[in-house]
Amino acid sequence: MEKPKPQYVKLKHYILHQITSGKWPPHSQIPSENDLVAQFNVSRMTVNRALRELSDSGAVSRVQGVGSFVAVPKVDSPMFEVRSIRDEIHARGQVHVVNVLVRELVASRAVTTRRFDLPVGSNLFHSRLLHLADGKPLQLEDRFVNPACAPDYLDVDFTVETPHEYLTRIAPLERTEHEIEADVANAKIARILRIEAGDPLLILSRRTWSRGRVASLVRLTHPAAIYRFVGAFQVGSNQHS
Repeated sequence: MEKPKPQYVKLKHYILHQITSGKWPPHSQIPSENDLVAQFNVSRMTVNRALRELSDSGAVSRVQGVGSFVAVPKVDSPMFEVRSIRDEIHARGQVHVVNVLVRELVASRAVTTRRFDLPVGSNLFHSRLLHLADGKPLQLEDRFVNPACAPDYLDVDFTVETPHEYLTRIAPLERTEHEIEADVANAKIARILRIEAGDPLLILSRRTWSRGRVASLVRLTHPAAIYRFVGAFQVGSNQHS
């Protein structure tokens, strides 16, 4: 049986829902601590902890003596462009650090090998990396790679050359397929991303092809409070959507 969530976690989820649903747009003022205490019948300490953690995650800005506001902007990432997370972080003037969590050769499951158009049980390279911006987790990268496309993948020092940078160099990109979904963090993901279980996530899954083969399948997970995807299309007179 799941333990009931602490009151401060419930309050955080309420505030995040108001923000992510658009009910509280960027720059809007959040109800005062006194109002939240009265509305939810909780202690001031509970309200303060919820707001403090939301401020630490970048979802809320607190101005002493004035109040709390919905923070802006979030980290923007191009939706349909394959870019290096390191370049994105450096472009904002932040320090990028990689923690390598998993690096292994696996006999993949059927659901994965089907995405690679390979027989069930085929060997694939698997890595899981945590990308941090100025010391805060920004992206959990869970990637499978076809050894035929990148035979030296497991020998790469990912703290020096990220998987994206290596694959761009060794397996020229032909085409990509993207899927975007929203989810909530389970206990394991929450621990890695330093958020609370149940906090919202934004997830981009991407499959890439090189030289006629599926080269990579990656799942990129981000805290929704500080991350969003943006994209635009330009349609010419001879193009069809």
